Parts: sequence; C-alpha cells; structure tokens
Amino acid sequence: MKKEQRHQLIVDILTNHVIRTQEELLQYLKEHGVTATQATISRDLNDLKVIKATMENGEKQLKLFTVDEMKTQEDNLHLHQLVEEMVTKVDRVQFMTIIHTQPDSAQMVSALVDDMDIPEKVASLAGFDTVVIISRSEAEAQKIEAMFKEYMV
Repeated sequence: MKKEQRHQLIVDILTNHVIRTQEELLQYLKEHGVTATQATISRDLNDLKVIKATMENGEKQLKLFTVDEMKTQEDNLHLHQLVEEMVTKVDRVQFMTIIHTQPDSAQMVSALVDDMDIPEKVASLAGFDTVVIISRSEAEAQKIEAMFKEYMV
C-alpha cells in the first residue's frame, strides 16, 4: 500500500475509532491488510500531525491536530496564565462555581471562559472581583471547579 493510501486509512481509523496507542493503531491497520513497522507509523503520525490529546475522562487518545485543537490548546494556556495571575480562590455552591479574582479582573476571566468551549458551562456572570459559572448539575460544576483549582499555583 502506498504512503498516501496508508495516510488516508490512518485518518479514517482515527476519525471513526478511539485509538489510545500506536500499538492499537497498528492492530487496526493489520485488520485492513496493512503491515507496517512502529517506525513507519511514527513517521506517518508525524506527517499527519497527530497528537495525543486528553479526553474528558482523563485518558489519552490519538487525534488529528486541527485548527480547533490549536485554539483549544491556546485557550487552555491563556486560561491557565490568567488563573495563576488573577484568581485568588475557587468555591462551589451546588451547580455554581464561584471564582474570586484580583480587583477589577473578573470580567477578563469571564470573557475568556465564555469564549472557550467548556461543555459544563451554561453561562457566566462577572462582577468586579467575582465570576459565577453556572452549570446544569453539581457534577458539571465540580469539573469546572477542579479545572480552575488545577491551574492555581
């Protein structure tokens, strides 16, 4: 099989299946009649700009790197920096996460949270030094709380 055909098959496999390791990918390729070495697959993944992304449950998954993925990574980095610099405390009350910030910083944190794709967030409200993030459930609010606390120094 030619390199271009193998690349297309890899894209199809990564798009339609959750692949956690190169060994899993090699197994899928073998099922499709492709015999390749680990080194070949590593080069293919590099050529295709495949990254190892963290899923919601914390497990790693091989994914095609896209502009959306890059934006998500940039947003996460920016949020991490803002939290380190501006967030003083994180509380949670049932389905709401309360983010305490330095004076006059809440709106900047809230604007970034609103711009990010955070599925657990329904809405955010910002005051002078407090952001309230509203979730549908307590479990979703716990995820947001954990995310912010992870970013705190």
